[in-house]
Amino acid sequence: MRVLGIDPGLTRCGVGIVDVRPDRTATLVEVVVIRTPATMPLEQRLLAVGDGIERLLDAHQPSAVAIERVFAQQNLHTVMGVAQVSGVALHAAAKRGLAVALHTPSEVKAAVTGYGSADKRQVQTMVARILGLAEVPKPADAADALAIAICHAWRGAPATPATAGDAGTGSLTPAQAAWRAAERSSRTSVVRPRLAK
Repeated sequence: MRVLGIDPGLTRCGVGIVDVRPDRTATLVEVVVIRTPATMPLEQRLLAVGDGIERLLDAHQPSAVAIERVFAQQNLHTVMGVAQVSGVALHAAAKRGLAVALHTPSEVKAAVTGYGSADKRQVQTMVARILGLAEVPKPADAADALAIAICHAWRGAPATPATAGDAGTGSLTPAQAAWRAAERSSRTSVVRPRLAK
């Protein structure tokens, strides 16, 4: 399964592509950070980000696109930029008939680290380990995009049959088991909007 993950942002938009095999091993295909200057007109920034995403979609032909969903932030300007870039990415994927999923930061953290409140450094370290990289992908937007792609691929990948010694968890790593638990919890819990403090 090839997944293109997007960490949306106007100044820096991380885009990571990974291949994930049925045994859940993941391989880096490409990772880039599309940058636009704050001095550029908004429509030109969105065009630049959209063109960059479309080039990567066409070059790598992913089977799915995963985008980070941001629930709330203190900075309204940042939220608007993330929402606008997400819309551009959704449009590009839809034009190509690709399935798109939105994952919250806590879902992504649980998927790759086993802990939904992990910090950025822990996520970056686990992304490098999962992909067998000698160094942590930089900047953080690059690692975040790869984490989103890995999260989505692991979510959709079938579990292998359980063996006698693993108590019915199949080949799930602790991080993958935590993701499954977070996914089950999100299906049964009621999400209420949070007010900014």
